[in-house]
Amino acid sequence: MLKNESLKIGRNEPCPCGSGKKYKKCCMNADTPKPVDVAALYARKYDIRLKTPEQIAGMRRTGRLVLETIDLLETHIRPGITTNVLNDLAHQLAMDHGAIPAPLNYRGFPKSICTSVNEVICHGIPDDTPLKDGDIINVDITHILDGYYADASKTFFVGRPSADAEKIVRVAAQCLKEAMTMLAPGNTIGDIGWAIQTYARDQGCSVVREFVGHGIGRQFHEPPQVPHYGKKGDGIPLVPGMVFTVEPMINLGRAELFIAKDNWTAITRDRSLSAQFEQTFLITDDGYESLTPFDL
Repeated sequence: MLKNESLKIGRNEPCPCGSGKKYKKCCMNADTPKPVDVAALYARKYDIRLKTPEQIAGMRRTGRLVLETIDLLETHIRPGITTNVLNDLAHQLAMDHGAIPAPLNYRGFPKSICTSVNEVICHGIPDDTPLKDGDIINVDITHILDGYYADASKTFFVGRPSADAEKIVRVAAQCLKEAMTMLAPGNTIGDIGWAIQTYARDQGCSVVREFVGHGIGRQFHEPPQVPHYGKKGDGIPLVPGMVFTVEPMINLGRAELFIAKDNWTAITRDRSLSAQFEQTFLITDDGYESLTPFDL
């Protein structure tokens, strides 16, 4: 259990012990403070719903299906295949397992997965354009199984990569690994972004700021937001039961972007390559567990 002061409870906020009194008139100066109901505190203060063991088990099952989908698509990624074919494969696999592809019709998104090629940062819409030798492609999968969501993405080489392609994919993967070193109770949301931003900058790359990681569980997007930049020590403290994605989008050139006329596809303004890796993470008592684990 975290100490009260590490949760940054305001003097005039309701006491986290649940007494109904203000913190300053209850446990703030008590010699033996009452135990903090962290789940109630996080729900009230941050609108974050810490996950129960039953919910975590449900998300693990969904996570396994997400990974099975990514693995299936990897076997089909090659020059000449279209992203529409990849979309259809992912959609059918979800249907075969009684799952729902979460992106389909989400705020009007027309497909079951996102496929982002080369300078596309995220939210690329599958179409009939064949992939070419030397492309890179990020495949982003979110499924709903028995009411539980899980989310992951990987960037793949199509055929033989260029030196620039190798670099941006390597840096993006390492950015997620750097973030994972920050995933432990007592660290903060800001620590995650700081780790990503520091590594990307040191490699001469940039971090996209317009899109962030997010809480996930019974909904596609829940609190908290997880920026991929930040200051060490800033933001919400991590506590066991938090579940969220970390999904750094890293550009080989500048960070600026624009949105295509379809109102979804985000593209690097300087048309430099962009890569992304994403997993869904659970904060545990002594660190973290990936609910969509794959090697980086």
